[in-house]
Amino acid sequence: MPTDSGRLLGVAQLSLLSAAPPRLVQLAADAGFDFVGVRVRPVTEAETPFDVQPGSPMLAETLSRMADTGVVVRDIEFLLLDGTDQREAWLRMFEAGQALGAESLTVACGDPDLSRARDTLAQMAEDGRPYGISPGLEAISYQSVRSIPVADELAVHAGCDLVVDTLHAGRFGATAAELAAAAGRAPMVQLCDAPAERPASREALVAESRSARLAPGEGGLDLLGVVAALEAGLATTPRAGTQLPVSLEVPNDEAVARLGDAGWLEHLRSCAVRLLDRQAPPAPDGTASAAPTQTTAEARTP
Repeated sequence: MPTDSGRLLGVAQLSLLSAAPPRLVQLAADAGFDFVGVRVRPVTEAETPFDVQPGSPMLAETLSRMADTGVVVRDIEFLLLDGTDQREAWLRMFEAGQALGAESLTVACGDPDLSRARDTLAQMAEDGRPYGISPGLEAISYQSVRSIPVADELAVHAGCDLVVDTLHAGRFGATAAELAAAAGRAPMVQLCDAPAERPASREALVAESRSARLAPGEGGLDLLGVVAALEAGLATTPRAGTQLPVSLEVPNDEAVARLGDAGWLEHLRSCAVRLLDRQAPPAPDGTASAAPTQTTAEARTP
């Protein structure tokens, strides 16, 4: 169910990492979401793998829940490009994504060799075209690509999408100008909140990102500023006047334990609607948060 302004809302797998795709679709529908993102490949050894490859029982059940509820899968995840040959992995992900009807596969770059990463991403984008899926490169505050300009440069070269996550945009200090310049390559924005103060170490950044994000409006990040900057950037594109879909990516182990899976998704949607149906105020300093802006040169240093 879109917001009052008509914006589509979705929920990312990371918000409920233990929920298998069929259950995630049902929970999302019950909470009023329009779409989900599905993790078709585990990121850590601690995660439960979900087999949604073509012909699998879980794929069939997921498609059945999608048909019953009207919830769609917009994106799949997640692959960290590490400099090794990962083509077999992403081809399997494309197969699963095509079966689910996804349009984007979220990737990040952990490869310190950005020239090699550029070529890898270009090959991945080429491989995805027959499946109707584009890689979506996400700049992550603790990986090799951790600024919007560098991520956008790679995305332009590869001919792929760009994923903007409000947590990471805040943590590496994305500016409104950077976001607007890249907006045409962003099919959606991932929304969450966090305290205004940036964690002091890489380990703390990882922990916050994976298990301690806050619901929209419950932290100190300039979420409306990020959304406004992206949509201002769309004004010079064929998507002028449209609203970016929003995917809520808000893992929080404590909150899920306290509220339960269904309660957490209901809370996330309520918070997001309350925030997004307000008019976005202009950012006084042109930044997405109070965090210092990271330069392209700094982003190239792992």
